[in-house]
Amino acid sequence: MTTLAQRIEETGGRASGFDYLRLTLAVAVLLVHSVDTTYGLPANDALFGSWLRPFIRAILPMFFALSGFLVAGSLLRSQGIATFLWMRAVRIYPALTVEVLLSAFILGPIFTSYTLGQYFSDPLFLRYLVNATGHISFLLPGVFNDNPHPNTVNTQLWTVPFELYCYLTLAVLALAGLKNRRVVGILSIVAISLSLFLYKSFSQSLALTPVGPVSGYLLVASFLAGVMAYLYREVIPYSRPLLWGTLLASLLLLSVVPGGDFLAPLPVAYATAHLGLLNPRRIRLVQGADFSYGIYLYGFVVQQAVVSIEAIPRLWYVNFVVAGLVTSAFAAFSWYWVEKPMLRFKHWSALRRPAAV
Repeated sequence: MTTLAQRIEETGGRASGFDYLRLTLAVAVLLVHSVDTTYGLPANDALFGSWLRPFIRAILPMFFALSGFLVAGSLLRSQGIATFLWMRAVRIYPALTVEVLLSAFILGPIFTSYTLGQYFSDPLFLRYLVNATGHISFLLPGVFNDNPHPNTVNTQLWTVPFELYCYLTLAVLALAGLKNRRVVGILSIVAISLSLFLYKSFSQSLALTPVGPVSGYLLVASFLAGVMAYLYREVIPYSRPLLWGTLLASLLLLSVVPGGDFLAPLPVAYATAHLGLLNPRRIRLVQGADFSYGIYLYGFVVQQAVVSIEAIPRLWYVNFVVAGLVTSAFAAFSWYWVEKPMLRFKHWSALRRPAAV
């Protein structure tokens, strides 16, 4: 039977499925937020209570499992932990910093109900700038106060700290010998899931039934499960029946099974890896470009801006289309003018290389 490792070799180590999956998940986040931003949190809660709940709750765990699977390969190819962390920082921080600055210095002054003097002198403004470090604040002074989802500029950034936790956790596990002792990763997934289970069990404010948005700790566990899927790629079968089984298990665990969040990371990781290793022909949209991060970064703030414009009807599908087009433009800008140029510095040697004359 074909294994994940053999499938990776068959696709030349660059399966197009990961490109399509990243883009699909980013657009899915935009689609979910079109309801949230247009009608407010009650509508968002109703969405999570509908038949769409299993699919909605699977989006972010799949995103993190995909990241874990690909980043594990990056870790094994890295010359050391410092190099690995530098490569992650180069991939994450430049685009995040530009998005934060554009939101604070351009979008904020346009949409704030404050005077410019009040806006720039408000402590919330300076606090918002700290988003560029990964310490997240959702508020800009006087911005989007009257929107259905009020006083929130970019709620999707709540996942950024957990993404950083994933990289730091993986670095610690690598120092603990993860490359040679893969069981270290499995034990870490069990420890995180058990910790979350105990926390939820003793917290009266959180229920075990998977009904609302996923927790950040589930995202970290999903990331580590993606890492383990890559590390065990030589023995994990690439099986279509296993794909359908893990997809079904993931949806059930994330939607109806009490305590299912603690068991979901492994099936989510396998289903994600299998889908990513599909290799359909690349269309022009995904050839040499990755717009998913830009779509994720700019989506919510653009949707909030669209909702605040009275001339645009407040309908979720109008928001999705209009904001989607604008967000795509920002995502292209982010990739071609920020992310891709910065990738030239992902290796330490590029920092020491003299500039061309």
